[in-house]
Amino acid sequence: MNTQTAQTNQPENVYSIYKQNVQKYFENVAKSVPQYFQAMTHIQEECIKSCEKTIDASISMQQEFAQKNGVSTEIPGAIKIALVDMNKQIVQANTVQNQIVKTTIDATVQNIKTFTDNVSTFSDLNKNIIQSWITPVTYKN
Repeated sequence: MNTQTAQTNQPENVYSIYKQNVQKYFENVAKSVPQYFQAMTHIQEECIKSCEKTIDASISMQQEFAQKNGVSTEIPGAIKIALVDMNKQIVQANTVQNQIVKTTIDATVQNIKTFTDNVSTFSDLNKNIIQSWITPVTYKN
C-alpha cells in the first residue's frame, strides 16, 4: 500500500489532518534537537580552544619581548599571593554561577514537565466547560 492510498483511507476532517501535521512537525523537531545540541557543544569547545590559544600566544609573545629587552618580570610575593587568591575567587564565582544556571535550567525543565503533565487535565476541564454550555441548548428529538 502506498502512502497516497493510506492517506485517502484516513478521515478527512480538519482536526485529523491538523493532528497528523502537528505530529509530523514535532517528530521532525525531535530529530533535529540532538544535531543542534552537538553543533552548539562543538562551537563552545572551539571558542574555548580559540580563547585559550589566543591568550597563550599573547603571553608567550609578551614574555619573549620582555626577555629580549631585559625587562624584569619578577613580582613581589604579596602581589603573587593576591593574584592567585583573586584567580581562586574568580574560579569559585564561576563555579557558583554555573551551579545557579544549572539549577535554574533544571527548575525550568521541571516546570515544563509539570505543565505537560497537566495539559490533559486542562483539556478535560475545558471539555467539561464546553459541554456545560452546549447541554442547555441541545435540542432533543
